[in-house]
Amino acid sequence: MDRADLVHFRRRTLAVLQSAGVSLAELVYPPVCSGCGKMVGRRAALCGGCWTHVRFIERPYCEVTGVPFDHDRGDGLVSPQAISAPPPYERARAAVFHDGVARKLVHGLKYSDRADLAAMMASWMLRAGRDVVDDSDVIIAVPLHRARLFARRYNQSAELARALARLSGKQFLPGALKRVRATRQQVGLGLRARQDNVRGAFLTTNQQAQHFIGMKVLLVDDVLTTGSTVEAATRTLLKAGAARVNVLTFARVASQGGETLYA
Repeated sequence: MDRADLVHFRRRTLAVLQSAGVSLAELVYPPVCSGCGKMVGRRAALCGGCWTHVRFIERPYCEVTGVPFDHDRGDGLVSPQAISAPPPYERARAAVFHDGVARKLVHGLKYSDRADLAAMMASWMLRAGRDVVDDSDVIIAVPLHRARLFARRYNQSAELARALARLSGKQFLPGALKRVRATRQQVGLGLRARQDNVRGAFLTTNQQAQHFIGMKVLLVDDVLTTGSTVEAATRTLLKAGAARVNVLTFARVASQGGETLYA
C-alpha cells in the first residue's frame, strides 16, 4: 500500500467511525467509568456497579436548608436549625451525599482536569434542585480567588453553573461575584472559624451587578458542608440588590462535623 492509498484508507476509516458516532479520541482513549475505570459506553458516565453506590438525596429533608431527615416528618417541615438560625438564602438543595463515587467525581472535576464531568453532574443537580432552578432568574457560581484559579486553571463551580445554565435555559453570569480575599482551606476548622474565614471574602462587580438587581439568584457550588461559604456569598449578593438567593450544590457532607476540604 503506497502513501496515497494509506491516506485514503485512514480517511475512509475515520469517516466510518464518525458515521457510527465514534470519535478518534474515543478510539485512542476509550470511555471508562468515572468511578472505577471500567469500560463504559460513553464518556463522563458510570458503570452499573458504581451507579448503585451513589447516594442521591431525596425527601424527606428540611425545605429550607436541604438537610436530610432520618425519617419522614411530614411535608414542608423545617429543621430546628433553620428555625433557630435562619440562613440568608431562601432554600438550599444538593444532589448527592459527598462520599464514595460522588466524592471521586468532585475530586476529578476539581483536581484532575475532568471538566467533562460537569455536564453529568449538572444533570443530577437539575433533577435534585428543579424547584430552586425554576424559582431563579439567573445563575451565579461561587468564585475562586485569582491565585487559586491560576493554580487550578478553571473554577469547578463555574463549570457546573455553566452546564446547569445550558440544561435549564437560565442565564449564567460569570464574574458577577468575586473572591477578593484569599481564604485558608476550611479543613479542620469549626463552624465559627469557617464563618470567620469567609467573612468579607466576596464582592460583586459593578459591571455585572446591574444584571441581577431585583433578580432571584441561583448560587451554585460543588460541595456544601456547614454552609459558611454560600451564606457569606449570599449576604454579598443580597446587599448588592438581589431579590433573593437559592443555593444548589452537587454534593453535601452528611455530617457537618466531618473533615473536608470544602466549605
